[in-house]
Amino acid sequence: MGPNAMHRKMSYSSPDNLRETAAPETGRRGRLCYQTIAAACLCLLVCANAMAQMEITGSWAARNHEFLTGDGLPVDFTGMPLNEEARIRALSYSESQLAMVERQCQGWPAFYLVQGPFGLKIWSDTDPVKGNVISYTIGAWEDRAPLTIWMDGRPHPSKYAEHTRAGFTTGTWEGNTLVAYTTHMKAGFLRKTGAPSSDEATMTTRYYRHGDILTVLGIIEDPIYLAEPWILSRSFQLSATPLSPIGPPCVTAYEGSVGETAPHYLPEKNPFIDEMTTKYGVPRDAATGKPETLYPEYRKKIAAGAGVK
Repeated sequence: MGPNAMHRKMSYSSPDNLRETAAPETGRRGRLCYQTIAAACLCLLVCANAMAQMEITGSWAARNHEFLTGDGLPVDFTGMPLNEEARIRALSYSESQLAMVERQCQGWPAFYLVQGPFGLKIWSDTDPVKGNVISYTIGAWEDRAPLTIWMDGRPHPSKYAEHTRAGFTTGTWEGNTLVAYTTHMKAGFLRKTGAPSSDEATMTTRYYRHGDILTVLGIIEDPIYLAEPWILSRSFQLSATPLSPIGPPCVTAYEGSVGETAPHYLPEKNPFIDEMTTKYGVPRDAATGKPETLYPEYRKKIAAGAGVK
């Protein structure tokens, strides 16, 4: 019996009927009191979860303590779990492709926000009535599109929906950690030196705040080109100087003819494949991103002081 029905029954009952129903009504009042307490506890739990959420909006400057771009040498796929198909494609890539007008402003996938040299400008859109956050937006840069993290529970679109540079991202709070999941990214590159990513790649990012430090952990999965998940992390520092929500515009320009075909290297013809081995003694297997080289056990396979495969 609901509270309204209970109120009507008590209003129309005679004193005799009230005495007869006193015991049942007492039981109902007890249940109602229990339900009220349970609802109050649930409300406190929800409020506690809301209070646990960290404030991540603001301007976050890049500290650049981590070197994640991996573009110092033409063949540098260290720390990447590339499968064989990805390795073949990566070694065929020539950075001279960036001189082609149609490729100069091609942009990078969403996970470039963990790799690029820029900071992050983050702001939120809030429901004007309820006050809850509808979405967070991470501002764009010259070659990276803005990333919107939807917090309103909407589902990801069909796998046949349009794929964009930024992809489609939803987020939830796990305690004071924002967890975001990105799908629907266009095919692109995992690293500027040519390691490819497919349009089936996904990214899970976790945003941790400790004081004025924001750490972003990215876990990239690609069933086409990665043998296992690739994990990146980067830290940013809260900046009193506002960062721009957009980067400088990308302007194409004629940089001379690159020939009749897109610059590339034929299989086994990349002239830079042993550059890391020659200069720094890094084994070729590590330089070309073989998964086993990510683990400490690989050191046992390397002869002391020898840069061999």
